[in-house]
Amino acid sequence: MLRRKALEEFAAWRDEHGNRALLVTGARQVGKTYLVREFLHAEYENVIEFDLVEQGDVRDAFDAARNVDELFMAISAFAGQRLVPGKTVIFVDEVQKCKEAVTAIKYLVQREGYDYVLSGSLLGVELRGVRSLPVGYVRIVDMYPLDFEEFCWANGVGDDVIAETLRCFEDRKPVFGPVHERLLSLFHHYLMVGGMPAAVERFVADKDMGAVHSVQGDIIRLYREDISQYAPDEHKLVIREIFDQIPSQLDSQSKRFTFASIAPRGTYERYENQVLWLVDAGVALPAISVTEPRHPLKLSEKRSYFKLFMDDVGLLCRACGMDVVKGILSDRLGVNYGSVYENAVAQELKAHGHDLHYFRNKKLGEVDFVCERGGGAVLPIEVKSGKDYKRHSALSNILSSPNYEIEQAIVLCEGNVIEDGKVAYLPIYMIMFV
Repeated sequence: MLRRKALEEFAAWRDEHGNRALLVTGARQVGKTYLVREFLHAEYENVIEFDLVEQGDVRDAFDAARNVDELFMAISAFAGQRLVPGKTVIFVDEVQKCKEAVTAIKYLVQREGYDYVLSGSLLGVELRGVRSLPVGYVRIVDMYPLDFEEFCWANGVGDDVIAETLRCFEDRKPVFGPVHERLLSLFHHYLMVGGMPAAVERFVADKDMGAVHSVQGDIIRLYREDISQYAPDEHKLVIREIFDQIPSQLDSQSKRFTFASIAPRGTYERYENQVLWLVDAGVALPAISVTEPRHPLKLSEKRSYFKLFMDDVGLLCRACGMDVVKGILSDRLGVNYGSVYENAVAQELKAHGHDLHYFRNKKLGEVDFVCERGGGAVLPIEVKSGKDYKRHSALSNILSSPNYEIEQAIVLCEGNVIEDGKVAYLPIYMIMFV
């Protein structure tokens, strides 16, 4: 079983003993169902599980319920075992198939003696139509592909190594040489494998990149099938085209997503809903342009300028083809892999709760990411895949500008830790601590 940070959030929910359900969201194949199931069977004597995709009769019964009493009656009828107050948890998977069940959870959790867990893919898309989400009655846990720290755990890196590396990050001291090389090598593997649990497990088992490639291809096909099955009919083709173009658009010089290749006069305003469908489905991560590296970043957003990353860097590598994998394996790293590195950083920042932004200014230049920190501070981040990582004109421009009060900036690179004034040059794997 892969060690996942989400388990800590599940445990925190269980310890609350409040009248709140647990709602687990995330893209397909990130490990939601498996992790929830493992957690519940370890914590409860009785686990009642429904799958509203596989169990059509249960779904029909849920849909037919006219009130919360009838819904609970349906749960009892299809449970297959006695519901024991205080010892029973009810797990409804693929809950997006019955949106009314999400609405009704507000009333179900007020029945003493039973805990409820809801999970499903495409919840961001499907729950748009829910009359009212039960705010205050659910604890939402967003699950993502394995982040780099979880990938390290899967590959046998101990907590003591992570803790010592964290101290080096905090103290701005170089990491012990062999440890640095090991973590750097693992990060290169992470670029190829990504964080989808099935791909990680296959890699850990036998290091067979061909098998990993096959797993990733199946996931990409599943994403495309979801678009065909669930996207609005009038938007299916454009949504699929946007999804398919993510790798090539990231490979452009600006990495900014443009719609010219979709339609001669394509604009963000015209295709905003199609982009949002992919974002709500959890398979795409947008980084929005800001014109000022100043808190709050939302005030200077220019939403029509954005980069669109994939939810998993391994899937991006798979979509780019085996040549990228061969290049990483042979250490032929350089500017051509900048989009792959940026995708890994984007998904790591997103998993850590950051909204994704980048700074763009015609006069000062462009910085890969800008994040908000406590106290209103803004942290600019540059991502360098090549050896010449000390060249960063845009970053230098905003650090020296009297218009901004940037106290610190980070350059993520292939080198070890170096601090030079306001700029900290950090190994790329230290993104797990940002």
